[in-house]
Amino acid sequence: MKILGKKIGMSQIFDKNGSALPITVIKAGPCIITQIKTPESDGYSSIQLGYLPVNKKSVTKPYLGHFSKKNLLPTKILKEFRVDCPEEFDIGQILTVDSFSDVKSVCVTGRSIGRGFSGCQKRHHFTRGPMTHGSKNHRRPGSIGQGSTPGRVFPGKKMAGRSLNKVVTVKNLKVVHVDSENNILIIKGAIPGKVGGLLSIQSDD
Repeated sequence: MKILGKKIGMSQIFDKNGSALPITVIKAGPCIITQIKTPESDGYSSIQLGYLPVNKKSVTKPYLGHFSKKNLLPTKILKEFRVDCPEEFDIGQILTVDSFSDVKSVCVTGRSIGRGFSGCQKRHHFTRGPMTHGSKNHRRPGSIGQGSTPGRVFPGKKMAGRSLNKVVTVKNLKVVHVDSENNILIIKGAIPGKVGGLLSIQSDD
């Protein structure tokens, strides 16, 4: 089971034993299958999902032609998922949150919240330098390489730079509730991304 959604926010509920459960509320689907790829035509098996319908005037002509060829309304987002059996799906098929009613756990992929340009302490959890006795090395990175040999900084050196803002996947999240009427999926725990961020949800089965 695969679907796209948006993060609404976090809250908490109480189970039958009175324990507080941290939950994340997701607006999931409905999504439409816009393309099916097979090993014969494309070399691999996958389906392409469209999410959030938009006006035809809001998309480019090549983008619009992709949908017009299949007599579908354009969507704002297209995302591809690998599948084992593409013959189980049809172009134009609508995928809703109902497909997760029997799913116990899911994995959610999203883009984590970025922290901008950060130093080594914030980005890599470096230890700061001494704050007293005349030290001038408080938050500096320190030495980053050798002298004449090799005479360069090795690639991958932990230094200051843009922190986070990466695609992150959280696996084995328990499905707490499925609201088919409002296309709401409630899962236990936290997921990456800010409120309103795009999410890819797949069953762990």
